[in-house]
Amino acid sequence: MAKDQTDQALDRELADLPAELRWREWMRRIEAVLFASASPVAREDLAKVVGQGASVEILIDDLAADLEGRSFEVAHVAGGWIMRTRGAYAPTIRTAADIGAQELDLREFEVAVLAAIAYHQPITRDGLKDIFGKEISRDLIGRLHSQGLIGTGPRSPRRGAPYTYVTTEKFLIAFDLESLAELPDKEQLEDAGFVEMAQ
Repeated sequence: MAKDQTDQALDRELADLPAELRWREWMRRIEAVLFASASPVAREDLAKVVGQGASVEILIDDLAADLEGRSFEVAHVAGGWIMRTRGAYAPTIRTAADIGAQELDLREFEVAVLAAIAYHQPITRDGLKDIFGKEISRDLIGRLHSQGLIGTGPRSPRRGAPYTYVTTEKFLIAFDLESLAELPDKEQLEDAGFVEMAQ
């Protein structure tokens, strides 16, 4: 109920402002929402804070241009937009800030298992064994799950109904993907050496 009252109190149209100031205010509203959110914000949610005639995409493009040269940026990942620090500043942050569990510490084989899950999801541990030619430990699956990179998918329609694994929104964010459709093709994986690891 409180949310409905807040929505009603928000003047989305800002008709009393000149066009340029209205646009700037809409940009700042989007910036505030993205800054406060820990996960990507969908277009539909951002549209709730701007006027009906406003294009969320153009507002975000203008905000991105406004942030050019700053240490953070607007990124389009996992079906929405998020504010994040530019990659060039990762060493700076690691040196001065306590980022603890935010930093992914993945071994090469763990990245290969993640790729196999992403390409073949939903997939069982037996399916992963078929790909890699060896058993994938429950510990490795547990680490990837605890980092939020994979989740449990639907039970496999086989005898015993084993669990399947799928990638998560955090996986998309961590690897800077809008969707799984942006995964590299097999030739790119071969060039990177991941296909050989899986054989």
